Amino acid sequence: MPYVHFDMETADPDDVMTLAMLATHPRAELRGVTITPGGPDQVGLVRHVLKRLGRADVPVGVGASKPEKRYVSEFHYKWLGRIDDVPGAPSAEEVITSVVNAWPDVVMLTGAKLTNVANFIRKGGKLARAVLQGGFAGDSLVPVERRLAKFAGRETCPTFNLNGDIDAAFVVLESGVPCRLVSKNVCHGLAWTPAFHERVRGAKRTAGLDIIFEGMGVYLRNKSEGKKLHDPFAACCLIEPACAEWAPVEVYRERGEWGSKLALGSSTQITIGADEEAFFRTLTAS
Repeated sequence: MPYVHFDMETADPDDVMTLAMLATHPRAELRGVTITPGGPDQVGLVRHVLKRLGRADVPVGVGASKPEKRYVSEFHYKWLGRIDDVPGAPSAEEVITSVVNAWPDVVMLTGAKLTNVANFIRKGGKLARAVLQGGFAGDSLVPVERRLAKFAGRETCPTFNLNGDIDAAFVVLESGVPCRLVSKNVCHGLAWTPAFHERVRGAKRTAGLDIIFEGMGVYLRNKSEGKKLHDPFAACCLIEPACAEWAPVEVYRERGEWGSKLALGSSTQITIGADEEAFFRTLTAS
């Protein structure tokens, strides 16, 4: 059972969905959370979710935020109700360091730009391995039958988390830590649709999945096309690598876009396909 540290943001609801899933998943142990950038509204939200799930023991750290700015999207309050801000929290580097010292084999999962993780590495921190939500696998890697029409013909594409702090992305990718990237063109094929919602309704749910189910019920009222499951899929790939098909690669960037080249023997891998049934089984494990 992997120990997990989750580095997250709060603009998109899929990070909080992932937090809720990891907090109570029977096949993972959530040991720490860091927030990008880490405003008081974000700390309040994360601690609220952890407390609701009986996981107030999980340490929460923050990056560098602007005190006057708010970072939590309004959807989170429609979902979870009004939540008090919580000013003051340890730094992300401090929390990651304490988690790694206590559990050296902890896996870093990222759902945000890589600033917090890179700062930890710049100070000499070492990670056993990491699963990064982001990156792109093009046609030269993805089998024809697995290509999404919206990305067909492409070798590179902008990806939000890696472009959020480009220098930090390269610090992590070039640090020597074994990395698995959950590529944009694979996770875009997985969505929480009304049909998926009904399937989850019939599943046995953990307390964390109950919170997710509640939130997606709210989300689907106004967005019936569904929600892309970037970070929950990345978390499931961490717990059960068979949720995806992987290829060893060298990651590169050109003209503002990211791509991957096959590199046999590389310690960096990227998803080139998804097993939707393995993902569903892992998400709903109880």
